[in-house]
Amino acid sequence: MPVYEFQCKCGHITEELVRMDTKTVECPKCHGKAKKILSACSFELKGGGWYADGYASSKKK
Repeated sequence: MPVYEFQCKCGHITEELVRMDTKTVECPKCHGKAKKILSACSFELKGGGWYADGYASSKKK
């Protein structure tokens, strides 16, 4: 099960480990309904990359 972020109308944001089809959870602060939100991704590619490092064709043009 993935971890998703949920935001309530009171402004509180919480992370929950839930099923993918979960749309709302109970807010731990005000006990209202918190809706699923899109979070920023922390995935970043740096450097020359896997293609240049080991998977590029060895043929010279």
